[in-house]
Amino acid sequence: MHELLDSTLLMLNRRIGDGIVVVEEYDRDLPPIPVHAAELNQVWTNLISNAVDAMDGHGTLTVRTSRDDDRLLVEICDTGAGVPEEIKSRIFEPFFTTKPVGSGTGLGLDVSWRIVTEKHRGGLSFESSPGDTRFRVRLPLAAAHPAAEQ
Repeated sequence: MHELLDSTLLMLNRRIGDGIVVVEEYDRDLPPIPVHAAELNQVWTNLISNAVDAMDGHGTLTVRTSRDDDRLLVEICDTGAGVPEEIKSRIFEPFFTTKPVGSGTGLGLDVSWRIVTEKHRGGLSFESSPGDTRFRVRLPLAAAHPAAEQ
């Protein structure tokens, strides 16, 4: 899991820029789990890109892993403005976006939701207030699908 997160951070390094501090808090005792690596990289790309956009060039991006009972927990946290209360219930809807026309399709969180919940039998949730937004991905420690890569 850490290799997937690290490769996504490396790929997005230029986009993250110098004004955002990246903090990695990895639980190195987590076991490897079977996943669809390319699809999870899409999830990490979507969540990290949204976090970077929310911080508008300045803040702290925290990527954290830990164990949560029988699941592996990945948190993508940012210190941006937060998700406004009035749109929280719509955030995973397809084609819903707060970005200007031409800047986003409104599919990133919907696609991420499907990859996590349908392909990996996991969960995707978030908490948000100004200065503290946390997207949480919970993935089963046991194989969700026999064809998944380790």
